[in-house]
Amino acid sequence: MAQEKEITIYDIARLLGISASTVSRGLKNHPGVNIKTRVRIAETAAKLGYRSNSIATSLRKQQTRTIGAIIHELHSEFVILALAGIEKITNNAGYDLIIGHSSETMVKEVANAHNLFNKRVDGVIASLAYDTTNLQHFEPFFRKKIPVVFFDRVEENNDGIQVVIDNFKAAYEATAHLIGQKCTRIAHSTANLQRNVYSQRLEGYRQALRDHGQTYNPDWTFVNDQSREAIREMAGNIVCMSPRPDAIFLTNDFCAAVCIQTFKQLGLRIPDDIAVVGFNNDTISQLMEPQITTIDYPGNEIGESAATHLIDLLNNPNDPTLHQKVVIDSKLIIRGSSRRIF
Repeated sequence: MAQEKEITIYDIARLLGISASTVSRGLKNHPGVNIKTRVRIAETAAKLGYRSNSIATSLRKQQTRTIGAIIHELHSEFVILALAGIEKITNNAGYDLIIGHSSETMVKEVANAHNLFNKRVDGVIASLAYDTTNLQHFEPFFRKKIPVVFFDRVEENNDGIQVVIDNFKAAYEATAHLIGQKCTRIAHSTANLQRNVYSQRLEGYRQALRDHGQTYNPDWTFVNDQSREAIREMAGNIVCMSPRPDAIFLTNDFCAAVCIQTFKQLGLRIPDDIAVVGFNNDTISQLMEPQITTIDYPGNEIGESAATHLIDLLNNPNDPTLHQKVVIDSKLIIRGSSRRIF
């Protein structure tokens, strides 16, 4: 069966007895074309099955009206909320969104970046994978002056814009809260310290200990891949320690939930035997018993801010006020997993 011919504005013009330029302007609802003519053009285009050639338009205008987003995982509530915020802003601004998923590996992140560059996206929003060691795969964008906004997981020194929270301050507040609950042996569970979010939270935790006269014990800092299995193993090891930590600050709520579940299965009371603080304020933090003390990390706001900043950069590339780090507020939410009764 022969492939059906693609309808063009010339076919519409020939059928209506008008010029192709009038059809083109009419399809764009240009006020210079009589309203009745615009209606006739629209009706004929629909009847014939006309499709606008966005590729040709993109080549003429040197823009594709698309934004690329590179995310590190799909199972994180924070990432899902951030994507929702990104999609809301880009859609309202008339941009399509192409999403690349790195699956926490630099190899896939590099492939995603190359793919988005070849698709000629107008800008990129990215959160780095666990093992990303450099930003060379973003250099083609930097050289072409294609704006790149990094959010959440970033490299401190780069040519892109950053949208983050103050991870040091958040971790400091979480640790200071545990100290205020008379915890004296506070452990910390974290991930790859190459990533800013984890290294900065570790430093905030350590500084809070120092400022409150407590000694940092490296044996109570656990670095792992944040998987369910790794957290269960860590929790089991903590139960067997002597002296045993009487509190733990973890870098996400899923891990905090797994930790609480494991501690309870092994006979510990939360927070009497060991207090627990998580991070992100995910839904699971309110579903656990007891509910999890956490840091509210507003994913939707982070995503909206990153996308808004990118759109502003596309519209005003030479505005120096837009080339700055954006720090979104976070706050400690105290719940039953750490609130002790004296």
